[in-house]
Amino acid sequence: MDSKFDKLFMAENSGNKTPLRKPSRKSNGDNSPNPDGDFDWGKIIRSVFSWGAVIVAAVIVLQFLRTGSSKFVEVPYGVYRNFLTEDKIDEARVVKIDNDYTFEGNLKQEESVNINDRLVPVRKFTVFIPNDLLKDNEAIWNQKGVKYSFNKESNEWLNVLLSFIPWILIIGVWIFIMRRMQAGAGGSRGIFNFGKSKAKLISESATKVTFRDVAGADEAKLELEEIIEFLKEPTKFQKLGGKIPRGVLLLGPPGTGKTLLARAVAGEAGVPFFSISGADFVEMFVGVGASRVRDLFEQGKKNAPCIIFIDEIDAVGRHRGAGLGGGHDEREQTLNQLLVEMDGFEQNSGVIIIAATNRPDVLDPALLRPGRFDRQVVVDRPDVKGREGILKVHTRKIPLDSDVNLNTLAKGTPGLAGAELANMVNEAALLAARKNKKLVSMGDFEEAKDKVMMGMERKSMIISEEEKKVTSYHEIGHVLVARMIPESDPVHKVTIIPRGRALGVTTYLPVDEKHTYSREYLEAMITYALGGRAAEKIVFNRFTTGAGNDIERSTSLARKMVCEWGMSDKMGPLSYGTKEEEIFLGREITKHKDYSEKTAQEIDDEIKRIVTTCMNRAENILTENIDVLHRLAQVLLEREILDSDEIDKIIRGEELPPLKKNGTVEDTSIKENTAAKEEEIPEHVKKLMEKKKQKESLDKDDSN
Repeated sequence: MDSKFDKLFMAENSGNKTPLRKPSRKSNGDNSPNPDGDFDWGKIIRSVFSWGAVIVAAVIVLQFLRTGSSKFVEVPYGVYRNFLTEDKIDEARVVKIDNDYTFEGNLKQEESVNINDRLVPVRKFTVFIPNDLLKDNEAIWNQKGVKYSFNKESNEWLNVLLSFIPWILIIGVWIFIMRRMQAGAGGSRGIFNFGKSKAKLISESATKVTFRDVAGADEAKLELEEIIEFLKEPTKFQKLGGKIPRGVLLLGPPGTGKTLLARAVAGEAGVPFFSISGADFVEMFVGVGASRVRDLFEQGKKNAPCIIFIDEIDAVGRHRGAGLGGGHDEREQTLNQLLVEMDGFEQNSGVIIIAATNRPDVLDPALLRPGRFDRQVVVDRPDVKGREGILKVHTRKIPLDSDVNLNTLAKGTPGLAGAELANMVNEAALLAARKNKKLVSMGDFEEAKDKVMMGMERKSMIISEEEKKVTSYHEIGHVLVARMIPESDPVHKVTIIPRGRALGVTTYLPVDEKHTYSREYLEAMITYALGGRAAEKIVFNRFTTGAGNDIERSTSLARKMVCEWGMSDKMGPLSYGTKEEEIFLGREITKHKDYSEKTAQEIDDEIKRIVTTCMNRAENILTENIDVLHRLAQVLLEREILDSDEIDKIIRGEELPPLKKNGTVEDTSIKENTAAKEEEIPEHVKKLMEKKKQKESLDKDDSN
């Protein structure tokens, strides 16, 4: 695998003097906590109501279970007297109602009683006792040993109120559900509020990100800082006739810090800052997107001057007419409303739009014109200085060892975006913590860098010795060819430890940042990419699928040289085929063929010539250095990983220091390795080595 190839394929408000105001404390439809610390009384009341409803329901259920399991049967006074005379009453409760009493008794066992010409099973009964008969009955209770007690007078109004509680609870739950449907629940929108904007009002206290936390994007910072300065001191610009930009569009690949810049603006703007995603505008219901756009700008005008940030604006700002639907398409209606609000008949006083996207190629031209987005700021991958600044930002809170050199790390991570560098720093900290270290060392950063750039090691993967040997020669083929071509980038590291989806990986680090590429440089890239296949052919006299990706990339690069960059003498400085691709994502969408079949054949022949020439060049380099190829492959087979310094020592014929394994020291000198493995050298390779020695001997004699 050759990681070097990835780099080439990723390839008006003039008189507004409204004083600044602090962000409003209104939620504006947002369910997030109030950043100013005020109590959300609506939320507290809803919570109290919910818990109250649960408690009341529990009380009703318990009361029902208690009374349902102890049903009293009302019996005549005569039946009660019979129970009393026959000593069938176990215990009783006497309840006073007005001036009379109700006797609630429990029988010792269930009895069948004739009540209204019907036998009724009775275990618990109740009977009315007049006030004037209470003393007589009380004497009999004492005589018969009935356990009884007097209860306080019951409240009829309480009983009536309790009977209404279930209805009150049902009505309350219904009201609660309706309010949730209107206002939305759990951060979602209710069915009656689909047309309301989902924008969140971000206060300065809610985000702690400032421009001090942004590095590697100095030009973008300057553009946004100027807008903030205009909001804070408008007279400085207005006295010279300057007008504040209505919109800023941040363009760039993923992970370069576009959203981070917006968060920094929110932290330093000093004006209300609304944040929303482009996907939040469109729903399945017709008219919702346009309604949300109107609501968003109404909120902005109420809080003017303010800033509205729309992340991933390509979700709503795509070119009109690109889909199968007509002009009535819901997304197009949303875009039309956005265009009108940004620069329509009515002046949009004091509302500045900041948007971010990595697909500017699909945005509608009407959205990109001055007056809507006056400035288009490219936030590209950082250079070496920017990478060093990003590493400084992300290592502020990490205890670093004295051997850590951020400048060296920055030089060794070409092409990495800010998000990838942040991930690398985090991986280094995790690796150090896993080893129970107190400081993060340079070794941890190097290991984390390899993990980010080459993929995670898969040491548990079982590989046969033969396959491991083929992989070793394949990777050394890349290394040796690149080392012998002056135009190629220096080899950084080579390993045969499986990483990601590759059995082996070779990485290259350019000496300087490259923005343009010469034909010699591109041919060198193709040559050392095919070095692995050439090594397989020379050493094993056969090919494997390991070179599949190398061939694919070499062919693609040769095609670009012929069809796009005019680097073919035969085809001339012409462009063949109109190409459409995603600008910052680097994926080709379509390619229109605008040349004849004869020209197509000539293009194919020229591509084949370039690739074949580079393949032959790689074979010649390896044949001339066959002994070095063998030594490097054997040492790599032993050590599994080699860096640039170790590779140079082996090429010069020097010995490497001992390799420590499992606490023991093993001598892995080049001479011993070569001697130990000499019997494994194929016969045709031995012949090549003999021929080279004879040629060197003859050349030496001639010189003498």
